[in-house]
Amino acid sequence: MNAGNVLAQFLPLVVFVLIFYFLFIRPQQTRAKRHKEMIESLQKGDKIVTSGGFIVEIVSSEEEFLRVRLNDETIARLSKEYVARKMDEEQATSGKTERQNESGNVAKNSKK
Repeated sequence: MNAGNVLAQFLPLVVFVLIFYFLFIRPQQTRAKRHKEMIESLQKGDKIVTSGGFIVEIVSSEEEFLRVRLNDETIARLSKEYVARKMDEEQATSGKTERQNESGNVAKNSKK
């Protein structure tokens, strides 16, 4: 009877840990894995968005850095850690980006 009492005391803690794992830890690990795969798949000519918001084109790839073109005359090195996302082909060619507003609708804005 005493062993059952101890199990009943620890059961809420175990349930809490499982809920925490499936709601927070596992989704973060999945996002990190997808991001790493995306960074490994980057190639010359791909357009990316940096963590700072710059839209750049990849010139070459090194082990830890990417050489990126900011404009026609400026080439810089960017740490792979600062790549936020890869731009879709449609977005890269048309200059349009999708943004979700407060109501949850997706609004398309074009650059001026």
